[in-house]
Amino acid sequence: MKKQLSFGMSLIPILALIGAAACSIFFWKAGMHIPLLIGVIAASLIAIIGGWSFDDVQKMMVNGVSRALPAVFILLIIGIIVGTWIASGVIPTIIYYGLSIIKPEIFVPIVALVTGIVSITLGSSFTSIATIGLAFMVIGEGLGFAPGLVAGAVISGAYFGDKLSPLSDTTNIAPVMAETDLFSHIKHMLWDTLPAFFIAIVLYWIVSSSSVANQSADTQSIEAIMVGLDKVFVIHPLLLLVPAFTIFLMIRRTPAIPALMIVSLLGAILSVIVQGVSISSIIQVMTNGYSLDSGVKSLDSLMNGGGLMSMLGTIALLMIATALGGILEETGAFDTLTKKMMAKVHTTGNLISSTILSTFVVAFASGAQFLAIILPARTFVGKYKEMGVDTKNLSRCVEAAGTVGINLVPWGVPAVFAYSILGASPSEFIPYAFFVILVPLINFIFGYTGWTISKKQYGNEKGIEQ
Repeated sequence: MKKQLSFGMSLIPILALIGAAACSIFFWKAGMHIPLLIGVIAASLIAIIGGWSFDDVQKMMVNGVSRALPAVFILLIIGIIVGTWIASGVIPTIIYYGLSIIKPEIFVPIVALVTGIVSITLGSSFTSIATIGLAFMVIGEGLGFAPGLVAGAVISGAYFGDKLSPLSDTTNIAPVMAETDLFSHIKHMLWDTLPAFFIAIVLYWIVSSSSVANQSADTQSIEAIMVGLDKVFVIHPLLLLVPAFTIFLMIRRTPAIPALMIVSLLGAILSVIVQGVSISSIIQVMTNGYSLDSGVKSLDSLMNGGGLMSMLGTIALLMIATALGGILEETGAFDTLTKKMMAKVHTTGNLISSTILSTFVVAFASGAQFLAIILPARTFVGKYKEMGVDTKNLSRCVEAAGTVGINLVPWGVPAVFAYSILGASPSEFIPYAFFVILVPLINFIFGYTGWTISKKQYGNEKGIEQ
């Protein structure tokens, strides 16, 4: 007979995951797949103790993983895009012109700004990180900046754009789950997103200026990279039309998977036509990624990558994380944990902070964005209505922690994806992901001051702004 899981039992899988993750980070150095599997095992045992059969647990995992399948296909295509955009000369061209015109004093703020513009247009943090973000990493290394700093700026820009873009999947999911409308949600998010991004840009300018003052850019290294690029690839400004075309497809609201397939195939065609790559070679690039041996170590290390196979580690992490989320959701473990928080919610400040903390609990437990948005939004929507707080505050909070803040989880899918593309580990880029840190913090402040928190009496169409 199935029984209601106690708070202590519900907490065990999360503690097991966090403990195993800490061991992996500090001692095992083995990544986050095994810690997540340990979390799955712990959650499965708790479910069986609670009265569910092993067949029930398997179905829970299957249901959880099924939600991740669209993201799996997108990740596979992104891997192909990275490979073909390198082979076609698109990314090398961006790097070449970037090294020619970008000044070290403003480089890091420019990284965040440009990545943000690209991301808000594409509606995809992953795509912007894998394309323009990868190019900025090469440029940053040539200018002598720490990889973690550049990666932090890329991630800040990518999630600034992802958070505000009406094309973003997470930005569409959050208002639906919170029972509000998309454009009210986006407009309400301007209050936390714009100040956080402005402060982040200022911080990047300060850090960038300090870095330039303490170390001069290695001009010989920059020249070596540019000469190496010019020697290996055909560099031409017309290749920049490929990312421009990608932006055009997204503006036209072309569905993500067809749009990404088109630009990946376009990269493959240009590889053959412009760079003279054979068809068999480009198929290998699409499968295993691009391989370069130019003799310039800094260039080779960042030009070797992409391909469908490069995404398998991230996909495995996503599937394990969503399997864990499926068990925790269907056994009621998440409900038990969040209801414990809601029992102490009597003020707007407590409501906002509990929402953010609950979202982080799901983020740390599963590492998956969709779950971190969907589960807290489902759980809290009734409480917001009961307290007369407009549910667009709920959608803003779950985006703050579930879309953006989840990058602070080292074993989370977004952080692991960024590591796989940019080459900087979460421990390197998290301290510099200023936007990611500031957005949840600003929402805590709003909650306890009441500023920007909209009130609404449900059943009465007239909302009252506080």
